[in-house]
Amino acid sequence: MWCAGKCLELMDPVLENSYISNEVEKFIQIGLLCVQEAATTRPTMSTIMVLLASDVMNIPKPNKPAFSVGRMTSVETSATESSKNISINDASISSIAPR
Repeated sequence: MWCAGKCLELMDPVLENSYISNEVEKFIQIGLLCVQEAATTRPTMSTIMVLLASDVMNIPKPNKPAFSVGRMTSVETSATESSKNISINDASISSIAPR
């Protein structure tokens, strides 16, 4: 949505008249900077504080995020499905799931 220029569509429609669109876009952009794939390109906390407090500073364009929820390609899907039921000694299969 960010790349398509539709980041304000992330906002709840109930809040439509209660926010300043430029500020929301800035906050979303800063948030995307914080989740970039390469940790070296992520801003430090001090940089984030300056970005949040400044109205005139140019904020860099975010790169690809480290994690995104989306569709898996057919290659990723088949690799995931084929590795689901693999057990080294065929004695047990562990299901790993986050809490």
